[in-house]
Amino acid sequence: MPPMGMASTSLLAPTSFAPAAVAATARRSFFSHRPTSSLPAVRLRLTRTSSLVASASASPPRSLDALIFDCDGVILESEHLHRQAYNDAFAHFGVRCPPAADADTPLYWDEAFYDDLQNRIGGGKPKMRWYFGENGWPTSKILETAPSSDEDREKLVDVIQDWKTERYKAIIKSGTVEPRPGVLRLMDEVKGAGIKLAVCSAATKSSVVLCLENLLGLERFNGLDCFLAGCCFEVNWQRSPKCESAC
Repeated sequence: MPPMGMASTSLLAPTSFAPAAVAATARRSFFSHRPTSSLPAVRLRLTRTSSLVASASASPPRSLDALIFDCDGVILESEHLHRQAYNDAFAHFGVRCPPAADADTPLYWDEAFYDDLQNRIGGGKPKMRWYFGENGWPTSKILETAPSSDEDREKLVDVIQDWKTERYKAIIKSGTVEPRPGVLRLMDEVKGAGIKLAVCSAATKSSVVLCLENLLGLERFNGLDCFLAGCCFEVNWQRSPKCESAC
């Protein structure tokens, strides 16, 4: 936290993730916060160059309680990595949808299609359920025939998603993936200004934890005031301020 006498601290976030960060600040209800005279507030404004500028000052009329980051698309550009992992999973299990169920080529989601899909439907399993529901349930090495019962369909989706998640982790751990420019600096400056910092993602907990540990580093990850992944629900925020224990 800056000294009481400090007038302001400049926080500059690149255009690439500014809109998401601004939207995240609106979700203040996730945190309980007791105002203190020493806690600086942050004012957000867009400059003529479309960059996000946040100033932490000692005595503004309103204060920012917290800054909440998503993981995919905010902390890291991950769309192409998830798509690669899905396509690798489809190839590994020989997933083939009608009318090409007997063809040699497994299901493949190209860049344009996946970009549209991930903007329409969140979560890996819902994506597959929707796609298979629209295009026909596939044949694969997982089941002898295309699944017809709800139980077999869930088994198919679960097995593919589990393998895809492990493949995605391997890509993240390869050392070739980096956070988006400016993210780490913004996190450090917000945390230094005494503002609560959180990550909230619809992805699986194991996947998000791996990303954050590798991209943020253990010190930043452990310093988060709250962390929620897709498996977290019915959380008592007052009793569990760290929140990740709820997963």
